[in-house]
Order: sequence, then structure tokens, then C-alpha cells
Amino acid sequence: MTKFVKKDEINSNWYEIDAADAVVGRLATIISKIIRGKNKTNYTPHMDNGDFVVVKNIEKIKFTGKKFTNKKYYKHTGHPGGIKETTPEKISEKKPGDVLKLAVRRMLPGGALAKKQLSKLKIYIGKDHPHSSQSPKVIDINKLNSKNHIRN
Repeated sequence: MTKFVKKDEINSNWYEIDAADAVVGRLATIISKIIRGKNKTNYTPHMDNGDFVVVKNIEKIKFTGKKFTNKKYYKHTGHPGGIKETTPEKISEKKPGDVLKLAVRRMLPGGALAKKQLSKLKIYIGKDHPHSSQSPKVIDINKLNSKNHIRN
């Protein structure tokens, strides 16, 4: 029989990731698994049992190849001829964290649950953040590869 996690059984952990010299897509996959709760043994798709993730040094994040200048993001205003395009370079000038947040958001399923899970992602410029009182566990991105998973 499949056991589903209940609301009162959920306990969230805090993780801290240093994004210096990390590749955006690889970092986004790790973050999306953690905030959805897929790194836990009691993963339940319809419940928000994910953990909080604090990402620091977001201004030092990397893209592979020429994606930083050549990759295009599109959105449509809903009006005729209202397609807008931008690049990660233009997004990073205004808000450096929005590139990673967009990548993580696109890896989550659509709906209200994804919006709630995305709110567990905290992105900061520099190495200081206000969540040190939660004593987050540090995840070293450089040691992780596709075969390693984060377990509690």
C-alpha cells in the first residue's frame, strides 16, 4: 500500500548553495528537486513537502557556450504583434537572480502548487543572507554529479 504524507507530517529543512561558477541549468535541476521534495523518501506529488533553498553569489553564475548572449526568452503580451524577446544578459543587468528563478520555474509543474514551491527558493547577491538562524546545510555543487542525490 502506498503511504502518502500528511500535512502535519511535513518538516522542511534548509539548504545553502554557493552559485559561484555553477552552470545555470545544472544548478536549476538540483534546486527544483529539493524544493519539490523529490530528494526525500516520502515524496508525494500533490503535497508541498519540499525544502527551502538559499542560493548565494548569484552574480557569479555561468552559462555554457554563448548562451549568455545568444539564448532568447520569449513572452507574449496577448495583443497582436506583442511578442517580446530578451536574453539572459539583459535580465542579469536588472536582476541577476531572475535567470535562475526562471530556469527553476520552468522545471516545476504548472499550477498553484508550483508557485508555492517556488516561494521556497531564496536568491541573494553576495555571500551574506538573512537565513543563517535556520542553520542551513551546505551543498557543494562542485562535488555533485548526475549520479549523486541529496538525501536527508
